[in-house]
Amino acid sequence: MLNLMRLEMKKYHLGSYVKRAIFANFVILAVMFMLLFITKIEEDPGLENYQTVLTIIDSMVRAVFIIFASVLIAKLIIGEYKYKTITLAFMYPINRKKLIASKLAIVILFTFSAIILSNALVTTIFCVITESFRLIPDTLTTTIIMQHIPFVLMNAVAASGMALIPLYFGMRKYSIPTTILSSILIVSVVSSNTGNFSLNDIIFVPITLAMIGISVAYLAIRNIEKVDI
Repeated sequence: MLNLMRLEMKKYHLGSYVKRAIFANFVILAVMFMLLFITKIEEDPGLENYQTVLTIIDSMVRAVFIIFASVLIAKLIIGEYKYKTITLAFMYPINRKKLIASKLAIVILFTFSAIILSNALVTTIFCVITESFRLIPDTLTTTIIMQHIPFVLMNAVAASGMALIPLYFGMRKYSIPTTILSSILIVSVVSSNTGNFSLNDIIFVPITLAMIGISVAYLAIRNIEKVDI
């Protein structure tokens, strides 16, 4: 499995996606500072404590990388079926289930790692700058950070499973746009914030969606021998 994953990553030059992920982090940072200055201009107390800041950063990171995951799914799986290049891969003496499982494992591991590392990077840079220039009246404490870590880990696990749901929509007609649009729809529904509340705050919602995503992946692997190419 690990050898298959390495071959897939080399085949699709996934190193370039790491660079794009880093770029996405700086875009998130820019958006955070823009939000901060807008709230100051409008005298809105929305970003006056670090708990809120950390929650917003986590929400933005998850949204970005769930969509990112759909792009990977479109590249690694949907595109191969759409352009029928998967037939060549299936001609090799490799178990079909292992091949698809390795592709999905790449998506899950990339999404999980990207969410964790991006949270750490964006939070560190943002908080160092805001603390240095006293842009936020609150004080970032070790307690706040330690309380936030389990929250990030749980959300990263849930998001990694949730990110597999677009596979179902993409495989119906081997549509790359449908795969990506479905992820945007999921993010807009789950992560939309109204009055400091989002569906992701209801614990069973992200867990249920993660289970649905895992079920979609399982069915994709289980039925791979029956899928017409």
